Amino acid sequence: MAETKTKAHAASVDDFLAAVADPQKREDAGKIRAMMERLSGEPATMWGPSIVGFGRYHYRYDSGHEGDMCRTGFSPRAKEIVLYVTDGFPRHQALMDRLGKYRTGKSCLYIKRLSDVDESVLEALVAESLDHMREKYPDGA
Repeated sequence: MAETKTKAHAASVDDFLAAVADPQKREDAGKIRAMMERLSGEPATMWGPSIVGFGRYHYRYDSGHEGDMCRTGFSPRAKEIVLYVTDGFPRHQALMDRLGKYRTGKSCLYIKRLSDVDESVLEALVAESLDHMREKYPDGA
């Protein structure tokens, strides 16, 4: 079975975020980091080369594949900032309707900049996702 590539490691989150080329994206990443640290109660940790994650949980699929992943996190990519809302979006439709300009993948929320979304709605979305993850995976990893 293939080994999971995205793992927590000791690389510096500060150095990673300081290297974000776009000044606005770097500032937004700092705000998102502060929000996620506050909501999760966990320090930021690098997961793989480009994900800033908070907390952890252990998953196991019916196929037998298992591993650890951050409970929530984000990645300031070149085109967009990706926020990992690990319980998906259908359960959050009321918040999504008020969020602003975004697009989604299965568990990924893509925004160009924080000014495109309502930050209080984004915070509520992350908080609800963390609550769900704590309920589903109470022991973490």
